[in-house]
Amino acid sequence: MITISPGPRLRAAVILAILADALQLVIFPLFAEGAFSPADDLIDLGVALALTRLLGWHWEFLPSFLAKLIPGVDLVPFWTLAVVNVYRQQKRFAISMESAHPGTPDDKNH
Repeated sequence: MITISPGPRLRAAVILAILADALQLVIFPLFAEGAFSPADDLIDLGVALALTRLLGWHWEFLPSFLAKLIPGVDLVPFWTLAVVNVYRQQKRFAISMESAHPGTPDDKNH
């Protein structure tokens, strides 16, 4: 399993998710809604691919993608929530791994 550090890839993923959600919440409802908007669908597909490229495949991205196809439900910032949840889970995993294996080889020598 790949752990995600709070570096440039995570920052790019958070910015991308926020921008995509903002675009879909503010601008696209003026033109069409839900599954009937090809522009929304293309953005969701592009965001899903970009986030997978930046952070790797995570199950949180699938419900976010599918929820954006349902009119009304697409008013929730699912991409941002998915990225935050992926980071939260990875951070929890890293902490549990550290507690399972305390210390580093350098600590044992001193």
